[in-house]
Amino acid sequence: MPDDTPLESRLTEQEYLQPPTEFVGQANATDPSIYDRFDDNYPDAFEEYAELLDWDDHWDEVLDDSNPPFYEWFVGGTLNASYNCVDRHLEERSNQAAFIWEGTDSDERETITYQELYNRVNETAAALQEVGVREDEVVTCHLPMLPALPVTMLACARIGAPHSEVFAGFSAQALADRIDDAGSEVVVTVDGYYRRGEFLNHKQKCDEALEHADTDVETVLLWTRHDDLHPEVEVTEDDPYVLVDDLLAENERARVDPVSRDAEDTLFLMYTSGTTGRPKGCQHRTGGYLAYATATSKYVLDIKPEDTYWCAADIGWITGHSYIVYGPLALGTTSVMYEDTPDHPHKGRIWEIAERYDVDIFHTSPTAVRMFMKWGPEHIEEYDFDFRHMTTVGEPIQPEAWLWYYKHIGDESAVIVDTWWQTETGGHLITNLPALRDMKPGSAGLPAPGIQPALYDDNGQPMEPASGKAGNLVIEKPWPGMLQTVYGDDERFIDEYWRNFSDVDSDDPADWVYKAGDGAVHEKDGYFRILGRLDDVMNVAGHRLGTMELESAVSEVEDVAEAAVAARNHDEKGEVPDVYVVLREGVDASEAVRDRIIEAVESEIGAFARPARVVFVDDLPKTRSGKIMRRLLENISNGDELGDTTTLRDPTVPEEIRDQIHGD
Repeated sequence: MPDDTPLESRLTEQEYLQPPTEFVGQANATDPSIYDRFDDNYPDAFEEYAELLDWDDHWDEVLDDSNPPFYEWFVGGTLNASYNCVDRHLEERSNQAAFIWEGTDSDERETITYQELYNRVNETAAALQEVGVREDEVVTCHLPMLPALPVTMLACARIGAPHSEVFAGFSAQALADRIDDAGSEVVVTVDGYYRRGEFLNHKQKCDEALEHADTDVETVLLWTRHDDLHPEVEVTEDDPYVLVDDLLAENERARVDPVSRDAEDTLFLMYTSGTTGRPKGCQHRTGGYLAYATATSKYVLDIKPEDTYWCAADIGWITGHSYIVYGPLALGTTSVMYEDTPDHPHKGRIWEIAERYDVDIFHTSPTAVRMFMKWGPEHIEEYDFDFRHMTTVGEPIQPEAWLWYYKHIGDESAVIVDTWWQTETGGHLITNLPALRDMKPGSAGLPAPGIQPALYDDNGQPMEPASGKAGNLVIEKPWPGMLQTVYGDDERFIDEYWRNFSDVDSDDPADWVYKAGDGAVHEKDGYFRILGRLDDVMNVAGHRLGTMELESAVSEVEDVAEAAVAARNHDEKGEVPDVYVVLREGVDASEAVRDRIIEAVESEIGAFARPARVVFVDDLPKTRSGKIMRRLLENISNGDELGDTTTLRDPTVPEEIRDQIHGD
């Protein structure tokens, strides 16, 4: 039961919140010695993660680090990811739901049992083979949040063909770039899907991508959103399209033996978002990745087979790969999928779904939490749900948002963990095991078992641990979930992730240090506070300030729904902060609100951090995954060209802000 003492009073007396006794008693990770066990027995302790899977051949060696940074995990072992996510559950839970899917219309629902998932994956695998897909051939998928997406991924894994899922919201050019980089001759897409209740012709985007791509795409497998091709979508004889439904009918009840894959064989490519230039394909291995995604799903997310779990992310990003598809399915749990936006057809849609399916675990982003804050708690209070565990992912969460999440969504009884990780890491690296560490609002927590983070200064020297000072976040030892390389470009892999803090001429793995590209503070209590990307850290009159630190102070103002800070060049101070603010509904922009924001920053951080400019805006520039593009705001603040806006959810937002500040 939640403490009757007001939350605000408890937090003035203590900085931490303890997980409830009821949660601790049922948690998957309850033995505090797991941390020492992994530290003292590195890397062999990671065998515990691998043992969560079924292997065709046992590994001979846990880690081969003889050729850094090209590490190999569970050397000699063979397995199949599709088998581990589907087949092995049939004996005990064939009739249990693997996915519960809701479409844009609340009356459109589909429950897919593990038996049904097995049938669909096998039939789709047979369809892929029929059009010529072979082992090690990269298949590019461009699918939205439909059951066809995890089915296609697992079908690819079943036949040993790496998949490259491109987020459905990406443009035709972005899709073409990724097809070319992967060299895919087979693409999988859908006729269309719904966004805010409106049907979007998705095939049209693929048509354009095929025109832009240099690669000769031989076949496009076309799923249909409904029973038949949507009337708005046309397929001609000249198209390279093959209807999946036709192939499935031909391969009804087909059974495809899962291909035994070497642990180091590639499972998938995931292209990082928000960057300019040539796409960067993070290449993930089968054995190490699947073991790490499964273990962190079990110990961090606390997933059990009997749970109903909802990761409200998109499978088009790494979060969806690790924590909607591979990790949860490997554990045999039930996951919720939702096609549309959180506010369609109303702002209580998320909580309506949570109530309907009695969701136990909820995984979302700080961006979504801030959106819920903006809408207000009344949309939540209409529904009856009870989350046992809640997590956040994707960016640092401000203490104010954390507390709101805890109070209004978690009812002060759910355990919350923030998670720091990246597309490149495959799974959580800095996060608390929920039953073993106290919650600390705004902190990512302690390192996960076996993970060795550290802070380095700008000269490449290690900083004193737990000093409370900001530095460059690095990981000093490899882990199973890490990327193998940048697809097709080993040199870029070294340059992007290793060269800054490593002796790249050394054969000693101790001389190789992974650069995360984030700034962080290692607090005196051992917890890590993530500051954000290093290009989101500014130097104001000699003071190094993270944008998250400033944004957190701004967010303390009750009128503020969301804020982003950008650095503006200054002749005397080097840089000064500009604050871009979205106000809560019903709040008007005024000098009084502006003054409260400035006062909050000065009170929380100091007069030296005083915002040089406070700009009230209707929205912030965000990628389709919801991340704020502070680089664009920095360009606006400094009067520079906007740069690439193709990955934005709404490219008009930065243009409107620029015109607001600088005029047409």
